[in-house]
Amino acid sequence: MTRRLTVAERLATAEKDVLLATIRQQSSWDEFLVMQAVLHYGAITPTFSCNDLRQLLPEMGHGFLGAAINGLRAGGVIEATGEMVPSTQKSTHGHRIHVWRLTGRGEEIAAKRQAERLAGRKQAA
Repeated sequence: MTRRLTVAERLATAEKDVLLATIRQQSSWDEFLVMQAVLHYGAITPTFSCNDLRQLLPEMGHGFLGAAINGLRAGGVIEATGEMVPSTQKSTHGHRIHVWRLTGRGEEIAAKRQAERLAGRKQAA
């Protein structure tokens, strides 16, 4: 027997659905930018959390951060370290968030992108 959702639970679910729909309506370029920031930051620091990344992203990128992290995790590009830290985002009231690191695959992708950037700069010079 399934439990019926309360009015408050139904409203919270509807608000979440609206937020997700709004995030999906943003351009794929914005999502790509956030994923690039995660890859770049992961290449220059051994571990990171969304707290670190939020400081680097424009405000519009904050909504994509969770989706980017989940996509990169599911793709085997990043992995959780097992460590958690309190969120610095006021709306989360300090709930615990994962600390991440690049996987071997993530390091390969980041190194390849860096090499491509350097080659592009040499050609432009």
